[in-house]
This record gives sequence, C-alpha cells and structure tokens, in this order.
Amino acid sequence: MSLHNKTAFITGASRGIGKSIALRIAKDGGNVIVAAKSVEENPKLGGTIYSAAKEIEEAGGKALAVQCDIRFEEQIQAAVDNAVATFGGIDIVINNASAISLTPTEQTEPKRFDLMHDINVRGTFL
Repeated sequence: MSLHNKTAFITGASRGIGKSIALRIAKDGGNVIVAAKSVEENPKLGGTIYSAAKEIEEAGGKALAVQCDIRFEEQIQAAVDNAVATFGGIDIVINNASAISLTPTEQTEPKRFDLMHDINVRGTFL
C-alpha cells in the first residue's frame, strides 16, 4: 500500500521510534504531523519537532511541526485541528509518546508513576 499523500499524526515523533516511523512514511511521500513537546533540544536526548520536520521533508514527505503534550486535551484538539486545516484530514494515528521508569516498584516515586499514567494511559485514551 502506498502512503503517498496519506497523512499520519504521530505523537512523540521528534526522536527515536516515532521519528523513524515518520521518516519511513516520508520516504513513501506521506504527510506527517510531528506532535511532540520538544521545541528546544535537550542535549541528552536530541531532536525537536522542528528538526524532525526538516528531516521528514528532506526524506520526501511533507511535515507539520506541532507542539503537543498529550496529557492535555486542549493541546491534542489544537494539534488535530491544525493537521486537518493543513492536510485536509488524518489517515493514520500512531500514538508513540510514552514515559517509562525502569526502577523497581518500591523505588518508583508516585510523581513518576503519575506521569507514566498521565501519558501512557490517559494520553492514549485522549
């Protein structure tokens, strides 16, 4: 199946697996909404929505960089509205944004647990 002119909304697409998926879609001529929080590069993690969008366009796709924290319903709605206004709709949704703690349960602080649930469960639901 060709992804030419198909539009993918990808959360967490500024780096890692999300960006890799976005670049693959771009190589087939797809449009990608880079929906992520990163507008300034973190030296430990690298990548922003803008640098990812540039790479997507260099790979042959069209990109829309949208700052979006999936913990907040209004940010998701604004990102979707922006995507529809730019590309006319959304054909594919890939919820790649996530948070993880590799600590044992007894060493995981409640604040970190809440963050993981806010992003991984509630964010996916939204």
